Amino acid sequence: MKTIALFIAAGAALSLTAYTTKKTMQSTGTNVAQDGWTNLFDSKTTKGWHTYNKKEAGKAWEIENGALHLDTLAKKQNSGSGGDLVTDEEFENFDLKLEWKISPKGNSGVIFYIHEDPKIGESYETGMEMQVLDNGTPTKLGHPDGKLYTHRAGDLYDLLAAKEVAKSQGEWNAAEIVANKGKLDFYLNGQHTLSTTMWDENWRQMIAISKFKQWPGFGTFKKGRIGLQDHGNEVWYRNIKIKKL
Repeated sequence: MKTIALFIAAGAALSLTAYTTKKTMQSTGTNVAQDGWTNLFDSKTTKGWHTYNKKEAGKAWEIENGALHLDTLAKKQNSGSGGDLVTDEEFENFDLKLEWKISPKGNSGVIFYIHEDPKIGESYETGMEMQVLDNGTPTKLGHPDGKLYTHRAGDLYDLLAAKEVAKSQGEWNAAEIVANKGKLDFYLNGQHTLSTTMWDENWRQMIAISKFKQWPGFGTFKKGRIGLQDHGNEVWYRNIKIKKL
């Protein structure tokens, strides 16, 4: 009888734990795995995201085959329905993973450490960017930025060039950004492509000769939102997840 009672008690405890975990996940709107990863995108809705300096996500950001898709036609038909999509939550030290696919001659980017403020007009005035781009090929023109150093796919945009491992336009690229206590590392398609240190004197000098020098807050915030850029071209993002470090 004691053995049976112990089994019943253990089963009840497990059920309670499972119920509590489920309710916690439902209340936060996230899916936190045991290894610490949190899904930022549920593949069905824009829950957990909003357009920069707005309360909700723009309607041009639609769900297509389990991916976030910027529909530029919908954007043209509905003024104000686009804009950079940013997370509701801010992050400090993190490991971010996602996949992206760009349209022909397209341009977008993954922006991080965004300081959202009504007084600051655009997310890129504070946040840094991993470039998302159709680089083009020797026989096919891509986006004009593909001809510029530090503006190609995978680069720390306008600051530092990365090792080139981007796939051809129309294919999915697996990207990773690791920002931990000032150290910044980029990965693309399984390869380590870039490493630098943020917020030191060298960092400030890089900004000083970049297009971002006109915005005093750029690259200075050590906590902020993650953003997906609306650069006016169709782009797709999926399997977006993050781990706090």
